[in-house]
Amino acid sequence: MKKESALKAGLHPRNRFNTRYDFSQLIACSPALEAFVQPNAYGDESIDYADPLGVKALNQALLKQAYGVQHWDIPPGYLCPPIPGRSDYIHHLADLIAQRRGSSVRVLDIGTGANCIYPLIGASEYGWSFVGAEVDPVAWRWARKIVAANSSVAGLIECRLQKSVAACFRGMIQPGEHFDLTLCNPPFHGSAAEAAEGAQRKLRNLGGKKSGLNFGGKANELWCEGGELGFIRRMIEESAEFAAQCGWFTTLVSKSEHLPRLEQPLWRLKAAEVKVIDMAQGQKKSRILAWRFGGAEVRHPSRR
Repeated sequence: MKKESALKAGLHPRNRFNTRYDFSQLIACSPALEAFVQPNAYGDESIDYADPLGVKALNQALLKQAYGVQHWDIPPGYLCPPIPGRSDYIHHLADLIAQRRGSSVRVLDIGTGANCIYPLIGASEYGWSFVGAEVDPVAWRWARKIVAANSSVAGLIECRLQKSVAACFRGMIQPGEHFDLTLCNPPFHGSAAEAAEGAQRKLRNLGGKKSGLNFGGKANELWCEGGELGFIRRMIEESAEFAAQCGWFTTLVSKSEHLPRLEQPLWRLKAAEVKVIDMAQGQKKSRILAWRFGGAEVRHPSRR
């Protein structure tokens, strides 16, 4: 099979997926992937990214090859994440805390999902200790199942069921508990109709003819009241209550036009520092909003 060797634009320098996938090696690691690999329009070996089964098989192979995660699956209809982009978030967080390694680094993942992808990558790549917070009981049980099935990370990841759909940190951060980082991939859409429209647009961009979204996703994964902006604003307000128990709070922000409206409440709450970290994967642009409280002179947002 032909090896894809071109560099992928925009990914973090430490990202293990900076070059195009070597499908021969991936198939050797995860033979189930072979059924989905075929030449694309350029003659390179690839998969149909509009096929949810193919995308899941690719994820399973990537996790096995890069991180030694031997057992990974998701229930039907749940979010199937793109591994390179999720890995990028983790690497940028490592830069934020100067690449500290080991289980002494504790991370809270808000909305860990059935896929539990951020804890799996962070624990495997850096040895960090994670708490994955999840409001959906099915996703919570599934994430726990994945963790238990992978002995290499099982001792580093705890999954907690969030009982309030309105809370991010309340009920998850216990008295006397401290986290170096929090992370979140928030619901982007403000309604089910908006999420469905976005799903079909993504499918058209992939050239797919199937119905549905290739990456899947349940309601709480894709949309919430107020969409991304509303969700993150609520997270920011709540974070001030836990200023003494967390180092950096962070979240993905898909729309750059939301940043001014998110930075305003941070300065009102007297955040000590705010950073906006740009990310890119090919044509897809995103960014991390990071903030912390206390102990430092208040500074205006910085980019890197």
